[in-house]
Amino acid sequence: MSQTVLNFSWRVLGSREVLEVKNVLAIILGGGAGTRLYPLTKLRAKPAVPLAGKYRLIDIPVSNCINSEILQIYVLTQFNSASLNRHLSRTYNFSGFSEGFVEVLAAAQQTTDNPQWFQGTADAVRQYLWLLEEWDVDEYLILSGDHLYRMDYSQFVQRHRETNADITLSVVPIGEKTASSFGLMKIDDNGRVVDFCEKPKGDDLKQMQVDTTILGLTPEQAKQSPYIASMGIYVFKKAVLEKLLKENIKQTDFGKEIIPASAKDYNVQAYLFGGYWEDIGTIEAFYDANLALTQQPQPPFSFYDENAPIYTRSRYLPPSKMLNCTITESMIGEGCILKECRISHSVLGIRTRVEADCVIEDSLLMGSDFYEPFAERQSHLQNHKVAVGIGAGSTVRRAIVDKNARIGRNVLIVNKDRVEEAEREEQGFFIRSGIVVVLKNAIIPDGTVI
Repeated sequence: MSQTVLNFSWRVLGSREVLEVKNVLAIILGGGAGTRLYPLTKLRAKPAVPLAGKYRLIDIPVSNCINSEILQIYVLTQFNSASLNRHLSRTYNFSGFSEGFVEVLAAAQQTTDNPQWFQGTADAVRQYLWLLEEWDVDEYLILSGDHLYRMDYSQFVQRHRETNADITLSVVPIGEKTASSFGLMKIDDNGRVVDFCEKPKGDDLKQMQVDTTILGLTPEQAKQSPYIASMGIYVFKKAVLEKLLKENIKQTDFGKEIIPASAKDYNVQAYLFGGYWEDIGTIEAFYDANLALTQQPQPPFSFYDENAPIYTRSRYLPPSKMLNCTITESMIGEGCILKECRISHSVLGIRTRVEADCVIEDSLLMGSDFYEPFAERQSHLQNHKVAVGIGAGSTVRRAIVDKNARIGRNVLIVNKDRVEEAEREEQGFFIRSGIVVVLKNAIIPDGTVI
């Protein structure tokens, strides 16, 4: 039996076998300013954006780590990180008898030669290398905080060790429409990366086309997906990452600089991921990924997997109450109060309130952080003020309504002029890719038409 196999032991979780990973430290990159997800990132970090009615984006990589038995996890943050820090501290508390932890490493001036904020993904790790080096581990697992997927990282690490790779990238085959948004690569017959280009355009993009049947795709599938894209998920040998970061001080990003420069001199391997994966870094992708969860009979990604659950904060909310409602192809979060309304193909977050005679279609309502007291709510309604939630007689169609928004009575949010892009921050909303995005804490007066 080879030494690489001896690095693993097996355990049984539910009905599936899981490869137990030893000596791996996970580092989740909290993302940059999240400009493509603005205005959802106006008041929060990108990994803190709510997902699927009750979760946050950061719950995906953290849960994948826990399910893969990787329990030593750092999260590197920089922008608007208060709510992210609060969520992580309230959600992930391991037993005192375990060495597991989820800790935030926020951007801060260091007593080093580089006292700046994080300049990129690689620079973020470099600035905390003094702390990471203290861990007696074999590999660093580098993850992104804004993707939706379920992955057993133990198999990823196993492939890394079996091929004696210095760096292993998790990859997926993709089509031409989205190819220019990713790092693309070419590989040889052994899966070794021989060329890498970050977000190529024009002729550079065409040159990165490959025959993806090498990944096991059928000729028809290969024609539809002629590119191999990096998922932004990496495994590095500890010594290799430390060497690369120390010797290449001016290289600040893994995808743009560190990985392409390493392909020639290091054994960089590609690991094919065959499951659902979505980079939800834009408003349109975020919207589509959330509404896809309502598909029947089987959505592309399911939160209903007992063997690999997605964890989040326990809020102990009451069951949702639905009074004479018509609800089709939708997901309803905990603690909602819905009255005589019609909801179709939508996702409603925790504590959502929808009053009578409302129509919610093709929309994502993120809910609320609190319940408005009954007396205060009645006072608002009696004094023609706007209460939290969706007011009576309103219609919301193809929209995202952020948390704590107050939508008045008889409001139409339907993008009546079919606008593709608009910024109406003073009026409480933006339009991105034709999707109306109502800001967090926004107030939309009675009778407004958007």
